[in-house]
Amino acid sequence: MISAATHIGRVLRAGFIFAREGVFGAVDPSLVPPPGQLALKLARLIERRGAKSGPRLSRALTRMGPAYLKLGQFLATRPDVVGVIMARDLESLQDRLPPFPQHEAEVVITASLERPVSQAFASLGPPVAAASIAQVHRGEVLRDGVRHPVAVKVLRPNVAARFRRDLSDFFFVAHKAEAHSAEARRLRLVEVINTMSRSVAMEMDLRLEAAALSEMAENTRDDPDFRVPSVDWDRTTHNVLTMEWVDGIALSDHDGLARAQVDLPDLGRKVIQSFLRHALRDGFFHADMHPGNLFLDEQGRLVAVDFGIMGRLGAKERRFLAEILLGFITRDYRRVAEVHFEAGYVPAHHSVENFAQAIRAIGEPIHNRTAEEISMAKLLTLLLEVTGLFDMRTRPELILLQKTMVVVEGVARSFDPKLDIWRIADPVVREWIERNLGPIGRIQGAMSGASDLARVAAGLPRITSRALAVLEQLETMTREGVLLSPETIAAMGQTEAKKNRWRTLALWIIAGTFIAILVAIRQL
Repeated sequence: MISAATHIGRVLRAGFIFAREGVFGAVDPSLVPPPGQLALKLARLIERRGAKSGPRLSRALTRMGPAYLKLGQFLATRPDVVGVIMARDLESLQDRLPPFPQHEAEVVITASLERPVSQAFASLGPPVAAASIAQVHRGEVLRDGVRHPVAVKVLRPNVAARFRRDLSDFFFVAHKAEAHSAEARRLRLVEVINTMSRSVAMEMDLRLEAAALSEMAENTRDDPDFRVPSVDWDRTTHNVLTMEWVDGIALSDHDGLARAQVDLPDLGRKVIQSFLRHALRDGFFHADMHPGNLFLDEQGRLVAVDFGIMGRLGAKERRFLAEILLGFITRDYRRVAEVHFEAGYVPAHHSVENFAQAIRAIGEPIHNRTAEEISMAKLLTLLLEVTGLFDMRTRPELILLQKTMVVVEGVARSFDPKLDIWRIADPVVREWIERNLGPIGRIQGAMSGASDLARVAAGLPRITSRALAVLEQLETMTREGVLLSPETIAAMGQTEAKKNRWRTLALWIIAGTFIAILVAIRQL
């Protein structure tokens, strides 16, 4: 249990930084139990001057290092966990850190590629961008005597150990919260941190980002408006990713787009339709489509970079998304409600009629507004808020989709404020529904179902044999009980006693820390 005291110490340090940056000052005391209200008052006492201005939580997370920076970015996609106001604060969080020295990057490249940098690359320039996990250099490679520009992404040295330490603290807090809070269990905080942990682990293995690039390249090879850079697999390892250098206009460069006389409304259409096509058709989408990660090439195609954060939707989630969008378009609110129940997202003890009524409260105001006032992203946000009233358990993949849609829609509307989101989305949604839920889709579904039944039938003898073995074991346990040796019982008692001692010690540490803070404040 020494690790518990270590976790508590690091969490207290994080709480102190939060308090200094005024994070707790943004919390409504009326929403907190009485003991928590006292803690909020204590936290306000050590708030530094000027902390009330600006994005408080973003500022605090930036101070605390790369893992907390990533946590903030991840929680910006989870307004159901941190609240809408806090999520908006976190949207301003930029994953930008000072670059690490050039010679350290060259050491990583040499060790990863098992050859000197001068042999791997014709040239390697200084970093052009740096974030919490990696930084990017512009380089050149020789192919058939010709120099080709490449982007070289290099992992930060020792970043994995730092993330492991901080993630263990996040898990500690999430487990404690779920043990004492029904709301934390509904939000599945441990699963939230698990999802973040998997995402970060994938980001820290650059081969997986290369694989995501490769997969999306296959999915989009026939798309007229979208492409991704090619991967140089000979110069890609766990710590280094080498890919084609993208020469184009960043979508964040509005002046450059204006000079190139780009059709901005058409560019907005490309952004929306490309995202929806990837989400619905492929079930695999770029989940960080801010303007800095999107470029327009000379052929007028969108080119995406930075594939560290990707989203996936299974067949059930894609059908769910398509049917609820079509249901809102056609004002068939009962069908929208039924889709939630059919997918198992809303517990069966709730009324379909009551849920349809709640959906109507979201949908009807939309039909009284002009096209530019209607937001598909806001619709999904409201839908996720309403589902909380009906005990719908959080679906991380749908939350990530909704958050990405907020960003995508914002990018598209920056090019055309009067963008008719429904008119642009309609052909993509209807095409998917006709292909997957129409006659051809139903035939394919029936064939797939028959194949599944055949596999189940083939495995029935094995399943039956296992079931009989389990029943025999249960019968034996029922008749004879579960037997524990005296040594096992004694060991269990000693373990529980140790837990209680460390818990008591941890509580004294927390109390002593707060007393020390108060004494220090009184002396100021």
